[in-house]
Amino acid sequence: MTIFLQRAGLALAMLLFAATAAVADSHVYKLYVDGLACPFCAYGVEKKVGGLDGVESIDIEIDDGVVLVTLADGATLDEATARRAVDQAGFTLREFVTPKAE
Repeated sequence: MTIFLQRAGLALAMLLFAATAAVADSHVYKLYVDGLACPFCAYGVEKKVGGLDGVESIDIEIDDGVVLVTLADGATLDEATARRAVDQAGFTLREFVTPKAE
């Protein structure tokens, strides 16, 4: 009985993790930014994009020039707003990818 409960608990944990990951992906926008070369560059983009309404967090992959923007539930980000924020930081938005539909 103990092994059954352990396996059932593990299966439940895996399902919850997968569901959480799917929900989290539905709020993540991907911005491809030209010109990111160092942490100082990333900080400038983080300040401008992070100051937009609804932004919960930002992860920047400097080497790839990718800015992952996570928004709160119900919040959205349009390309024009993202482009303006990136431009204000002194960089160029090359590509804007919206979250996958659930």
